Amino acid sequence: MAEKLKLELVTPYKKVLSEEVDEITASGSLGEFGVLPGHAPMLSSLKIGEFSYKQDGVIHNMAVNWGFLEVEDDRTTVLVQTAERADEIDLERAKAAMGRAEEMLKKLTPEDKQFKIYEAALERAIIRMQVAGKSVK
Repeated sequence: MAEKLKLELVTPYKKVLSEEVDEITASGSLGEFGVLPGHAPMLSSLKIGEFSYKQDGVIHNMAVNWGFLEVEDDRTTVLVQTAERADEIDLERAKAAMGRAEEMLKKLTPEDKQFKIYEAALERAIIRMQVAGKSVK
């Protein structure tokens, strides 16, 4: 069994990460899960959520926005819409986005076409604030 996993994280805009890591934790559509070296092959959809990986005893946190994760032969490929490292997140901007989304949701009903859009925006803002709070200072 391998001691490390090869992690590749890619958005439509760039390759965000290409590292050898010890473990991975992600938010799948059916709940949170972990990946260790030697993991069985798998494919999972990812939801808006926190993505973290441990490298040399240090946990790195990211906020990701919808995508897929594939594990095969100690190689994990992550394809997501967006990915932000904890130290890249502008906390004030995330708080402002949360406020805007909350205000719009108060005006809408779940039947409105825009409701799901603002619900997702609220979820993204909350996740970004949680991840930013875990930034290594």
